[in-house]
Amino acid sequence: MLTTVKAIVEDNQIKLLETIPLRSGQRLLITFLNDPESQFWSEASQSSLDTVWDNEEDDIYAQLLEG
Repeated sequence: MLTTVKAIVEDNQIKLLETIPLRSGQRLLITFLNDPESQFWSEASQSSLDTVWDNEEDDIYAQLLEG
């Protein structure tokens, strides 16, 4: 299972911005985000997210919640 957490680099060390349980020897994958690049991908994916999130087919779920 993969878990994603936000972190920053301070004094050449990675500092997690969330408290998560880690054990000694645990293997990690680190992805470095270039701020302008991450902003580009966020903006580029927004229209796709809007299309998926706001569609007539899913209106049935809103109707079911209304009772």
